[in-house]
Parts: sequence; C-alpha cells; structure tokens
Amino acid sequence: MSIETSFGGTLLIILVMALVTLVTRWGGVFIMSFIPIGYRIQQFITAMSGSVLVALLAPLAVEGDLGARLALLSTAVIMFIWQKPLPAITAGIVAAALTRQF
Repeated sequence: MSIETSFGGTLLIILVMALVTLVTRWGGVFIMSFIPIGYRIQQFITAMSGSVLVALLAPLAVEGDLGARLALLSTAVIMFIWQKPLPAITAGIVAAALTRQF
C-alpha cells in the first residue's frame, strides 16, 4: 500500500494517526471505567509507568551517542537532586546540545 505524500496524502496520514491516538486514549479510559481501582491495580499502574520509561530510555543509554548518554546522566542527576522535571529536562537538552556542538 502506498499513499501519495502530496498535500492530500499527508493530511490523510495525519488525520488517521490522530484518530488512532484518540481511539486508543478514549478506549483505555472506557475499559478502565469497568475495572475497580484497588490497591493491586494502583500498584500495577504505578509499576507500568516506570516500566515504559525504562523501556524507552534503556536503548538510548546503550546505543546512543555521547550526547544522549550525557543528557540522560544530567537529567537523572538534576532530577535526583531537585526532584523537579522541568530543570531536569532543561539540563538534559542543554547537555545534549553542548556535547553535539563540540
């Protein structure tokens, strides 16, 4: 299957991706409305968010360049010290930019 990447094709791709995102988000909320959230479900949701974060960052730490690794390290250090995400994300972006600039 091939979609032409002219204006109409690109717009179609964006609309389909938006629809899929909307359906998955609403579908998750709809399904979870039938599940009582007890202590075990809350633990599962908490553990799942950490697992997704590790799954996203582990390949970057293993296969990333020096800029990516320094960005991860600086983000982790700032987050550990200040426990605020915005300064940690800023430190990571600055570390990656400076490393890749020089």
